[in-house]
Amino acid sequence: MSDTYDPPQTPLDVLYEDAQLIVVNKPSGLLSVPGRGAHLSDCLLTRVQDVFPQALLVHRLDRDTSGVMVFAQTPHAQRNLSMQFEQRQTRKTYVARVWGQLEPKTGTVDLPLIVDWPNRPRQMVCHATGKLAVTDWRVVKTEGDTTRVRLFPKTGRSHQLRVHMQALGHPILGDPFYATGDALDFPRLMLHSEELRLKHPEGGVSMKFRARPEF
Repeated sequence: MSDTYDPPQTPLDVLYEDAQLIVVNKPSGLLSVPGRGAHLSDCLLTRVQDVFPQALLVHRLDRDTSGVMVFAQTPHAQRNLSMQFEQRQTRKTYVARVWGQLEPKTGTVDLPLIVDWPNRPRQMVCHATGKLAVTDWRVVKTEGDTTRVRLFPKTGRSHQLRVHMQALGHPILGDPFYATGDALDFPRLMLHSEELRLKHPEGGVSMKFRARPEF
């Protein structure tokens, strides 16, 4: 993984906005929040706040993951949306391309995760002290030596989808932390937050936001 941070300078892709929330399509390679140091200050949060100064963070996507991300417009909405994520009331769907031919066509990974301290920010499976982490998967199609798959995380652990796919022996293509060999030889991490379902913080109406992957 390159130490240089060179985020894409693409225009902000706003999928939806109202008085309570903003939904955007995050590009791969852009931090969700600022990192440590001025060279890591460019991030999706500051770009959103350039357009919507009152925007507040609700959740994050990994730097190299693209796709649907929601921000709050008010403190009330931030509390409400954050609680929905915390209590697993949101429904998230990801698209990924993984190495190898994933079988069977559907399944569940139930492997507890914990930070791999000597190798932070890497995570690892640990049955003794790891936190509950569950991911459902469904194969979309096989593409040569790779498989396109939809992933449905039931929990929201750091790097959950990336570690779970690696644990199955099918790392996500282009993953700088968990892929090796030919699986690493791709221009980006092939992981995209395709759909997010949540309840509107004002009134509780169910809403669905989608963004197509670029791969």
